[in-house]
Amino acid sequence: ADSFQKELSDTLNNYFITACFGSEYTKEKSIEDVVNRYAKTYTENYRKDTEPIFLQDNKNREVENGTKEWYFYTENVVSKVQFYEGDLLVYRVDKDSYNGGAHGIHLTYFLNIDLTKSSPLGLNDIFKGDNYKELLTDLLWNQLMADNRVTTHEELEEMGYGTTGDLVPSENFYLDKGGITFYYNVYEFAPYVMGPVEIRLPYELIERMITVRISHLIH
Repeated sequence: ADSFQKELSDTLNNYFITACFGSEYTKEKSIEDVVNRYAKTYTENYRKDTEPIFLQDNKNREVENGTKEWYFYTENVVSKVQFYEGDLLVYRVDKDSYNGGAHGIHLTYFLNIDLTKSSPLGLNDIFKGDNYKELLTDLLWNQLMADNRVTTHEELEEMGYGTTGDLVPSENFYLDKGGITFYYNVYEFAPYVMGPVEIRLPYELIERMITVRISHLIH
């Protein structure tokens, strides 16, 4: 039992580290080593990207108080267990970064893990049938129309939806007791000003589409 728990813990830690920082950091001995190496790499890349431009601008006396902020890069990574019940665990990662320009960007990613198999869940694990993506796309459009109290795709497009990408079932989703929520980061489906888009489909809408494996996990 102890060896199984250690193996599960190590597996989950590797998933979490990969989600937050990248798979190249999973060989580090501790989370402190991961963070230190990530910060070192970030700093090195920052200097490589900005130092030549900064030095040239400074030489040309183009670096003034109003433009110095363009060289202030920041990155924050926050993660947590969003949902844990039975053999289903949902891990959330929020990343805020600013690399110069008019504004920073916020991105959120989710990792849904089946603890019985110690493996992440993708759409192919959750839904059955060859045409489930087409069916999901229709359900997503219908739910988005209902959420916004409109009746046509055109009305949604006039609001800004679909102007930066197509609405397709995303692998960035999270499960909970009541349903599945598809999460679209800024620019994936709508412009920055609209923020991220979340579309939730309750299980009663999709119960005939989900696999036996998922049915056991959520009940």
